[in-house]
Amino acid sequence: MDHKVKKYLFDIRESITSIEEYLGSSRDFTVYQSNKMLRRAVERELEIIGEAMNRISKLDATIKISAKHQIISMRNRVIHGYDKIDDEIIWGTIVRHLPRLKTEIKELLN
Repeated sequence: MDHKVKKYLFDIRESITSIEEYLGSSRDFTVYQSNKMLRRAVERELEIIGEAMNRISKLDATIKISAKHQIISMRNRVIHGYDKIDDEIIWGTIVRHLPRLKTEIKELLN
């Protein structure tokens, strides 16, 4: 595996871990929605994940990550449509895509 690809995979793993730490074990949407600093922190980590995913795609399109396009789209939405960010969509990404992405990144790094 290319050294740059591996670095981006590590960046993704680190951002997923950060999101998990920010949210804590309760994973409460109402807490997330009411805490601007928490929302912004999660959004920033999603930007990093999406950008790293985009760079991986450009370096090696054969790397299989199931939600690759959705994650890159989320990054674009967060960066370019900051005024239209929907907390429920972000939360859905956290709940549906991050656990699977975490597993896939772990497998790719092993």
